[in-house]
Amino acid sequence: MRAAVCTAYGPPDVVREADVDTPVPGPNQVLVRVHAATVTAADRAFRSGTPRYARLFAGLRRPKKPVLGTEYAGEVSAVGAAVTRYAVGDKVFGATDLGLGAHAEYVCVNEDGALATLPSGLGYADAVTLVDGTALVFLRDHAKLHSGQSILVNGASGSVGVQAVQFARYFGADITAVCSGAGADLVTRLGAHRVVDYTRTDFTEEGHTYDVVFDVAGTSSYGRCRRVLKPGGRYLTTVPSLAIMVQAPWTAVVGSRRAVVAFTGLRPVAAKAKDLAFVRELAEAGRIVPVVDQTVPLARVADAYRHLDRQGKRGTTVLDLP
Repeated sequence: MRAAVCTAYGPPDVVREADVDTPVPGPNQVLVRVHAATVTAADRAFRSGTPRYARLFAGLRRPKKPVLGTEYAGEVSAVGAAVTRYAVGDKVFGATDLGLGAHAEYVCVNEDGALATLPSGLGYADAVTLVDGTALVFLRDHAKLHSGQSILVNGASGSVGVQAVQFARYFGADITAVCSGAGADLVTRLGAHRVVDYTRTDFTEEGHTYDVVFDVAGTSSYGRCRRVLKPGGRYLTTVPSLAIMVQAPWTAVVGSRRAVVAFTGLRPVAAKAKDLAFVRELAEAGRIVPVVDQTVPLARVADAYRHLDRQGKRGTTVLDLP
């Protein structure tokens, strides 16, 4: 089968299309013919080997798993002997957990993993953008966001940001979205009540305060955002810098404002499966919508990574594997 292969850490050009063996499903596994997969910041981290301490798990000198990618959508091609929930021909979407391997024509996944049938009315490229549970977990479990609270989302037009805006709307919060001017209309349609163009305004200097600052972009810091947090407020980020790793435990016991970082990919498989089922329900009810930035063919996977490295992305970059 064809796959995007990364055999060394480095810039986008280290990823190339190549022939690899097609996986064979075990007794409790499903073989999915992948038609769409996301290219995310997590994939970029695996590709570049940053932060460097992550290489303790990903491979010291080179990636242990050369086929990257965790989020996919496609059609069940074969099932293991013990599989009961899915059948050949089912249209599905999900995540491979830490096994990676989604940037390929075929991937094997566990039947009881983060796997679900495609939401009705959505195609593969749209559905795959909804798999990432980062925003849901941060806002529901770590921010404990609820109606009447205020939240600022920094990086609101990116792949996690557009979901954060939508989940914040679902939870009933007042939403300020920080993005470029080009993304203002998008985040407003998704539910933002106010938009700050970061190319013109520093949100930490405006004088507004928030219950939650969700720094998806990772371009700010707890130190800078502390002044815009209300008493009891929380600064959350998806970017695990050394500073936040120190600040998170310290602020948990000192003061009323907290710095929070979480590794949502390390959640139990059962929790991921439950969240995916919840997102599927929201999608079918029209409560959350997909946002595709662009689709890129597998042969141009390096271009997908280059695009990911640029600021101003609106939604999710999707690999197309027809």
